[in-house]
Amino acid sequence: MSHPNEDLVRQGYAAFQSGDMATLGELFAADIVWHSPGRNQLSGDYAGAEAVIGLFQKTFELTGGSFKLELHDVVGNDEHVAALVHVEGQRDGKTLSDNSVQVFEIAGGKVTEQWLYPGDPYASDDFWA
Repeated sequence: MSHPNEDLVRQGYAAFQSGDMATLGELFAADIVWHSPGRNQLSGDYAGAEAVIGLFQKTFELTGGSFKLELHDVVGNDEHVAALVHVEGQRDGKTLSDNSVQVFEIAGGKVTEQWLYPGDPYASDDFWA
């Protein structure tokens, strides 16, 4: 039996893949902070559910909808969830294919904070440059 926070994160990945931003918005705390690493146009800290949804929409826009996440595993407890993810996308003649880790902080049944750790941060920066 999985932890409820693992189920919440799995639901979020399914919503992301289907483009269901309304469901994602329900899973996020209003004051969520999303940390996007690197030195590229998507890097930075995004504060608030609306800003995070905007980041996701920009991701889909920049990749012409080709950006995909394949969830490999999710482990979690009462406060945190870690997800192992394969990322793929095409953009401006470039291809991104990388494994990453996302760590989520959960409180009150909502995602309150997220940290992304690309397997190859240089490839990620090059892709999003």
